[in-house]
Amino acid sequence: MTKDWRAINVANWESRVPVHTGPGGYDRDAFDDPSHLSNVVRYDLPRLGRLDGLDAVHLQCHIGTDTISLSRLGARSMVALDFSPSALREARALAARAGTDVTFVDGDVYDAVELLGAHRFDLVYTGIGALCWLPSIRRWAKVVAGLLRPGGRLFIREGHPVLWSMSDPRPDGLLVVEYPYFEADGVVFFEESSYAGTGAIGAPESVSFNHGLGEIFTALRDAGLTMTSLEEHREVPWNPLGEAMVPSPDFAGEFVLASGRDRMPLTYTLQAINEKGAGP
Repeated sequence: MTKDWRAINVANWESRVPVHTGPGGYDRDAFDDPSHLSNVVRYDLPRLGRLDGLDAVHLQCHIGTDTISLSRLGARSMVALDFSPSALREARALAARAGTDVTFVDGDVYDAVELLGAHRFDLVYTGIGALCWLPSIRRWAKVVAGLLRPGGRLFIREGHPVLWSMSDPRPDGLLVVEYPYFEADGVVFFEESSYAGTGAIGAPESVSFNHGLGEIFTALRDAGLTMTSLEEHREVPWNPLGEAMVPSPDFAGEFVLASGRDRMPLTYTLQAINEKGAGP
């Protein structure tokens, strides 16, 4: 495994915060409207449903736009966790501005059970671009099981492992598999720009990890969860492939392949239930 992967990624995400909150970044002003939901949560809503009366946790929450949106779906309590102190400062400020009651906790997702409490939540929500920062999917699955009450639900929409395995945009426009599909030691990337905002990232190095769908399914099953649904999608809420992508005509904030949209999945939604209350 790449040495110091966590420290590298914390520095990377710390340096993304001023980019994501600067010009061209996340639309935080929109949350002045109490009915506003982020595009990501709005896409999830038909599958996620209302959260009335539920105790929910959002893992790897970044600056909190999706977390606040989840809270607005009626959650009884909303907790969120991230490893970037700068992101959490912005998240708390946005929640205060939006008048939304969210508890933001600074910490590593692998420590979530110890930090937040075992079997405390009815819903564990993980959004786009989260699992790729974690080296062990089995360890993550045990955390999810440990957080959920018996009958509690995991909801995740994530970049598809096929997409994570694709090369960067190529001049010839070909879509080429370059990086591991399966869990491996991690790939080091250097990106001076981010998916949102126009500024340069101060710490451009990051370490990314892929996890195949079979690995994710098996890890969750072995942790005691029962998968209830899996849907693969043609849309992704950023442009990962340059000129090969165009804005989706059907979903705000999403992108699709410019041609041959049925060639590959770009994201997936997975749901699972902690039916037996298993987990640490």
